[in-house]
Amino acid sequence: MLSDNEVEKLKDLCKENRKNILKMVYNAQSGHIGGAMSAVELMTVLYNKCMKICPKWTDDENFKNRDRFVLSKGHASSVLYSVLAQAGYFDKEDLMTFRIFGSKLQGHPVPICSGVEVATGSLGQGLSIACGMAIGLKLDNIPANVFCLLGDGELQEGSVWEAFMHCTAEKLDNITAIIDRNRLQIDGCTENVKSLEPLDAKLRAFNWDVIEIDGHNIREIYTAYEKAKGNTVPTAIIANTVKGKGVSFMENNAGWHGKAPNKEDFDRAMAELR
Repeated sequence: MLSDNEVEKLKDLCKENRKNILKMVYNAQSGHIGGAMSAVELMTVLYNKCMKICPKWTDDENFKNRDRFVLSKGHASSVLYSVLAQAGYFDKEDLMTFRIFGSKLQGHPVPICSGVEVATGSLGQGLSIACGMAIGLKLDNIPANVFCLLGDGELQEGSVWEAFMHCTAEKLDNITAIIDRNRLQIDGCTENVKSLEPLDAKLRAFNWDVIEIDGHNIREIYTAYEKAKGNTVPTAIIANTVKGKGVSFMENNAGWHGKAPNKEDFDRAMAELR
């Protein structure tokens, strides 16, 4: 269980991450704020409390046994870069090179950036990659877990469901799929584009253990991750979130899926996060 003090520290880190996301996208005048903001608590708790990480990429035992993370919704890279900087993978000053030509912090994550396991962002492929990683860890008898963050819109891709099926077939108890269920995608509401419901029943039909949580509740997130690590079957966490969480005029607004703020929007958003 997390103490009250630990929860407050994580909340502070979440606020820092939201500010970083805004600064990065504003500075680059390019990027995806909405889906990065909805995943802040999910990513902050994962990297600070639940994953075995190894910020210094060496060939030692800690590096080999590290947990792996795949950002299937690669367009939300700004939140990944922010938590990696917090964890010490690179200097926080580098965040302002986001989406600048020649930077290691590209619009979609690539392994030239410390802490990034694999290039992602072609939606629908991340869980398949994570499945392969989890199989490899099993074959090498490495006691590590694989976490994969997916957007709910990409669950409309058929390859995702093939991956769900294959994880079960391979009995991968070392994989956790985290679904950022903010219910919005670039074209609008997921349920209007192509309905996913009943999502929990569909995942259970593929023989996954399903945990549904408030994706902004730090204690619920932590408890779900810890349960997933002890499961004997693949785990799917349906995290109910708010797109653009933390900034009132961005919340539940599909227009902020891939839009950079102007100076007025930026100042207003930063004022709300103080």
